[in-house]
Parts: sequence; structure tokens; C-alpha cells
Amino acid sequence: MTNFVDVCALNDINKDTGVCALVNGKQVAIFRPAATDELFAVGNFDPIGKANVLSRGLISDIKGQLTVASPLYKQHYVLADGSCLEEDVSIPTYSVKIENDRVLVAA
Repeated sequence: MTNFVDVCALNDINKDTGVCALVNGKQVAIFRPAATDELFAVGNFDPIGKANVLSRGLISDIKGQLTVASPLYKQHYVLADGSCLEEDVSIPTYSVKIENDRVLVAA
């Protein structure tokens, strides 16, 4: 059974932005694209820039895939699976859900 951690209220995340939450000692970037009602959670660490910055990245749609662009070197990471479009690296993804207007992330 997956254990979910309550991280914030849904209204704490503005549409088309991301926030960072500490989930069981790991920095997780949670994104709320305006184009969908779905939330996405990925690791906040940018493996190219070597810094915890992805929650500050820009959400974009590239060929039908929602991505976040790293604010450092601009690589695009697919929010659904964590793959990088420009390099042979990936970031972890986490299950995320909304219950009673609260955002919960799989620990």
C-alpha cells in the first residue's frame, strides 16, 4: 500500500506554477499546469545543473507532452515520466492526488 503525505492545500499552488515540498527527506517539485486538472510531482534536483531548482522551472507543452524547463540550462523534463528531451538523463516521478482540496504525494 502506498503511503501518501499531505503537503499543502490545492489553492497554495497557482495554476501554471510549481512548488517544492519536503516529502520524507526528499525535495519534490509539484506542478499544476493550467491546461489540465492533473497535478504532477517530480524530483526537484536538476541532474544537469546539479541543484534543487526544478520547482522554479517553466511549464510548457512540447509536441503534446507537458514538460518543465530547468531554470539553469533549460533542459525539458517530461512531467509524466521524468525523461529529459535533450539529454540521456531522467528525474524521479511521484504519484500525487487531491483529497478534500489537499495535495498528497506518495512517500
